[in-house]
Amino acid sequence: MNPPVAELIRAWHDFYTLIGTASATLVGLMFVAASIGATIFNDNNRAGMEAFISPTVVHFSACLLMSLVFMVPSHTWWSLGLSLAAGGLIGLAYCGRVWLVMFVRRKFNVDLVDRLFYALIPVLGYVLVLIAAAMAFMRTNAVAECIAAALLVLLVAGIRNAWDMMMWIAIRSPNLGEPPR
Repeated sequence: MNPPVAELIRAWHDFYTLIGTASATLVGLMFVAASIGATIFNDNNRAGMEAFISPTVVHFSACLLMSLVFMVPSHTWWSLGLSLAAGGLIGLAYCGRVWLVMFVRRKFNVDLVDRLFYALIPVLGYVLVLIAAAMAFMRTNAVAECIAAALLVLLVAGIRNAWDMMMWIAIRSPNLGEPPR
């Protein structure tokens, strides 16, 4: 017989606290990055901004939210499953929107690697969340490992995308003159 959800949560407390903290920090850093890049983001780059900055913030926020959801001490298997299913479905719907922007509406050129990390790899993360939801409904302790894998996929994709975005901003920053000697 599987132990109650509270015991499972207690065993994974430190991991989910770390993932949630990292995600919250990265969301904050994305706001800093957007502020730094404000000179670059104009109407000419609006489609790119919506296609690249927003998904990165959404996936970091999803990591934070799912870490918080998993840590609720009063969860039952049923409430955990429902929460994860809702998060996974919302994430997949958002990925569908990103997919449309990158593959169908294509207002800008996107490399294959960017398509993978912005549109396809996050889908894997949200599918893992849905699998974890099914595991919760079946009262399987492996739900914690499955959510952990999902969050790591989303976190790694987000970190890669944030780095890619910062490099894009740095390359396009207006030349402010010679650096001081």
